[in-house]
Order: sequence, then structure tokens, then C-alpha cells
Amino acid sequence: MLSFTEIPRDRPSTPLLDRIDSPAQLRELDRFQLVELADELRAYVLYCTGRTGGHFGGNLGVVELSIALHYSFDTPHDRLVWDVGHQGYPHKILTGRREAMLSLRQQDGLSGFLRRAESPYDCFGAGHSSTSISAALGMALAARQQQEARRVVAVIGDGAMTAGMAFEALSHAAHTRADMLVVLNDNQMSISRNQGGVATYLSRVWASRLYTSMRAGSKKMLDKIPPARELARRTEEHVKGMLTPGTLFEEMGFNYIGPADGHDLPELVNLLGNLRDLPGPQLLHALTRKGRGYVPAEKEPVTYHAISKIEPLDAPPRPAPGRRYQDVFGSWLCDMAEADPRLVGITPAMREGSGMVEFSERFPERFFDVAIAELHAMTLAGGMACGGLKPVVAIYSTFLQRAYDQLIHDVALQNLDVLFGIDRAGLVGEDGATHSGSFDLSFLRCIPNLVVMAPSDENEARQLLYTGYCLEGPAAVRYPRGQGPGVEEVQELEALPLGRGRLLRRGREVAILAFGAPCKAALEAAEKLDASVADMRFVKPLDAELIGKLAREHRLLVTVEESAVMGGAGSGVQEHLATLGSQVPVLPLGLPDRFISHGRVQDQLAACGLDGSGIEQSIRRFLLVQRRRAKTGESPPKGSRPRGRAS
Repeated sequence: MLSFTEIPRDRPSTPLLDRIDSPAQLRELDRFQLVELADELRAYVLYCTGRTGGHFGGNLGVVELSIALHYSFDTPHDRLVWDVGHQGYPHKILTGRREAMLSLRQQDGLSGFLRRAESPYDCFGAGHSSTSISAALGMALAARQQQEARRVVAVIGDGAMTAGMAFEALSHAAHTRADMLVVLNDNQMSISRNQGGVATYLSRVWASRLYTSMRAGSKKMLDKIPPARELARRTEEHVKGMLTPGTLFEEMGFNYIGPADGHDLPELVNLLGNLRDLPGPQLLHALTRKGRGYVPAEKEPVTYHAISKIEPLDAPPRPAPGRRYQDVFGSWLCDMAEADPRLVGITPAMREGSGMVEFSERFPERFFDVAIAELHAMTLAGGMACGGLKPVVAIYSTFLQRAYDQLIHDVALQNLDVLFGIDRAGLVGEDGATHSGSFDLSFLRCIPNLVVMAPSDENEARQLLYTGYCLEGPAAVRYPRGQGPGVEEVQELEALPLGRGRLLRRGREVAILAFGAPCKAALEAAEKLDASVADMRFVKPLDAELIGKLAREHRLLVTVEESAVMGGAGSGVQEHLATLGSQVPVLPLGLPDRFISHGRVQDQLAACGLDGSGIEQSIRRFLLVQRRRAKTGESPPKGSRPRGRAS
């Protein structure tokens, strides 16, 4: 196996890989050529990811597994369901997208995740984890229902197996006795000792046709002697359980095979060839190494989970940005923990991404990483609040969607004292629609008892986090991915008045009500239009006094939010004005009613009309229509909505 210490800047030589434009061509290779192909594929993954950025370590770890699966199964007729997309790059390269990989995660380019519209080999889209077994089971049952001869494989990582949904799917698969294979891609270093001669030998035996036929024949014979059958079953389980971690899966109804060396290509091909035609639910436990073949990633798998694009050597230096919002949150969390021993921090497997590393090291007994279990995180926080603690849950906006029922039923309904730090709110760039926090304002503002805040800069984030922490009952602070505008943070914490915004600029005719991150773009547009700008701070409760004042003093109110315009903060402003009987028109600007594809954040914002220029143009267009109607005496049609990017 080739090993690298640097990411290639020039395209590596891949003569064998260059011949593979589909898995059908892969299956024409001699088995001995597969190892050479793996070296070329790993080098090409390194090269492409260095050029585009993206998920890194996990993809390097599944090179051999990807080749073996496509070699052993008749894809795309046989269905191969990958969990998330952190392990999907080799699959993309082998399925006709080799040359397009340099467009990965760029606007109009390949998605960083699996996407049905992109290729017939991507049979199920996946951006959130732990969905593959459920989806594969659905496909297996559909094949059974339609009497189609089709095999279905789900590939799931050990991290994704921490989610309850994966075990729900395993339980149902065993109940239905569906013909499917689950490949557990296990890259946890702590169990690497299970590799070796004994484990490999047992995997070979348990996957062999001789063993499975003997097992099936013995079962038929012993069915007539129940005590003997039960003794044989328990004996087999105990023998396996002493040597492998498979007893749990056997108890659930799966035929467990493993652990197998996930980097031994000939052995993987042998195992998969045997497992391919076995009836019922099968589970292959493959041990892989995250970052395999790239020495720095093997040593630091967390650091190299994903990488940024490697800039050219002659690239100009980037301007110094403001602090990342996740770091603002992390600093505040540590400061607050020092001041209040009741504070506990909870995250669903996003310690690094949510800025909680320092907190976890300084206050380990008060830090709870619940793994990929967002539902549990919510109810755990509720239970802790009932016990007198002050839980702070750090969660990405897109992952909060998965725990909506628990947020409502287990926290808000009981008015429990829980603070939510909602990271990655709004557009997130290269990760695209699966990870954008597009909907939280719409689904949060309808929940009783919940206070919802949206800071416009780093200091506002710090102070609003403190404000939410001081409140009694549930509160949420949503902030975007990446750096703030560069506002200095005041170390002294001050609880801001509940439901009160602030006027940043006084202008004429038009007032822009900005909610959170779009405040900077709103000010840019206001300079061109001589408009007023209000930083609303609170989405719920709204600053009714400020809205009423702006409505009386201006001809047009414009709401701007980096969230779905349907049901969002702008809708809240319109609802409030309707109760007042106000006739002032409102132009709501936000994310349109479609999923926003991947690309640079600035390009995504421009496409949605949420940069400074886009906001200015939308307002000018609306004012132009108003003036034309005023000249002609035409009334706007009943039930019409303001036109613009939000329409």
C-alpha cells in the first residue's frame, strides 16, 4: 500500500483508475489488479480533496471497501446505500464521476454527499447520519414485494451506530427477515487489536457456504428437539461472543461476520462473495483506519475528519476575519461555567464543531457528549433541568430538526430551564442543503414558552447567550457558521432587555428590520437607500414598540433574515402589524421556497438576494412598483404577496 505524508498538488498517475468509468469495468479486472487500483484511488482522493476541500479521513479509510463492494455486487441493479457522505468520495470516483471530482462542493458541481439526482449509483441521498439501514431495508422489502432479484447493502459507520434510529432499523430488519447486508465500517482505533489471524480465520469460516449450510441443516434437524436446539444456539453464541463483539447483533437476529480487516481487499472480496447470496439479514463488521494512507490523518483522525481547500503557493493572503461564532460560544460557556456550578454542557457528537473542546477539558465532569443522539440530548437536558441543573445544549440547526418532538414535548411544554446554542444557522456553503440551517426560525417561533434570539455580531452573541441563560424557561440563540464581522466582545456580561431591539441607522421612507447575521448586509443596502436599520435581536418575543414606531415613521418595512421566509421572522412582523390594523406594506426577504445547493456562502447569499446589493435591488424594485400603482391608482390584487427574492 502506498503511504503519503503530503497531499499531492499535481494530479497523480492513475493508469488503471483512468480505465474505470463504471463498476462494470471494475468487475472486468483481475482480482490481483484491485490492490494496485486501491493505491491509485487513494492517491486520487487525496489529490481531489486537497484541491476542493471536504471530508477527508473517512473517505481514505473506505477505499478498499468501496472497491470490494462494487466488485462483488451488480451495482446499480444491486443497491448500495452509504450512510451520510463522509465515506462516499471513492464511490463517486468509481461510478463515472472521476473527472468531475474537481468540482466537488462548488457551485453547480458535485455534491459532497450522496445525491439521487447526481447518479443512478446514489440510490439514496444522505446528509444526516444513521439513515442507511432504514433506507436499505425499505429497498429490500420493495424488492421482495415486487419479486425482484436484487441485493441491498447498507454501509454504516461505527459513529452512526450510536443513533437510536440505526438500532430501530436493525430490529425491524431482523423481524422481517429481509435479504440484506449491513456493513459496519468500524474505524475506532480502540478495537484494532481484534484484527489478526484468529479473527480473520473465524470471519472466513462463518461466512463460508459450508458453515452456513451446516448451520441451516442443523437448525432443521434440531427444530424437532427444542432443548437440543436451544443448547446449540446458546453454545454458538457463547463461542462467538468470547472472540468477537457480535453477540448483540446475533441476539437481534442478524448473522454476524467479523471482525474483518477492511483494508485486505482479497479477503473482503471473498467474504462479500460468500455473503452476497445468503438469505436473511447479514452483518459484516469491517475494521478500517480513518485517514488510511495519509500519515498525518492516521495520527490525528479528528483533526483530519475534513480539510479546507489547499490554496496555491502564490495565493494572496486573506484578510484577518473576526472570531468564529462557535469560539465565541465556547469562551462564553467556560466563563459561565466558572461563575455558575449548576451549568452543564451537552452536545450530540459535535464537541469540536460547536467550540466545546476547552469546556470539555476544563470541566470534564460537567460535559456530556451523547453521541449521534439528538433526541436523547433534548430529553436528557430536560431531566437535568428538573434536577436543578442549568443545561446548555450546543447543536447545529440542521440537527435540531431531528429532535423537534423532544424540544416541544420534553422541554418547552414543561417550561424547563434549558438554553440552546444553535450553530450553523442559515446557509453553510459547501456542505449545501443537507446542512443548511434554513428552517429553525420558522419551526421555533411557533413553540410556546420558547424565547428565540438572533445576534448580529460576536458581542451580541455573547450577551444574548447570557441573556438566555438568565431567563427562566427555554431559550434559543441561533448564530451562523464561520466568522463574525469583527466586533470586539465585551467581557462583562449583561442581560439585555427581553424583546428589545436597537436602532442602528436612522433614514427616510424605508426601514429595514434585520434579524441576526444579515444586519451587516442590511446596513450596506441602507447606505445606498438612506434607509433606517433596526437590529431586532429577538425573533420571539418581537419588539412590538420598535415595530410600531418604524411602521408609523416609514412608507415601507423590509424584514431580512437568513432563514426560510415562509413562517419566519418576517411573517411574525406581518402578523403583529395585522393585529394593529396597520396598512404599511412589508417586504419580507429571506431564503426562498427551495433547497439551496452547495457553493460559497457569499454566492449562495447573492443567489438568494440576501447580500447588500440584492437587498438594495429588491427594495428598489418594490418601491418602483408602488410608485407606478400610486400614479395609476391601481390597488394591489387581494391576497398578493410582495414581489422580490422572497416570492
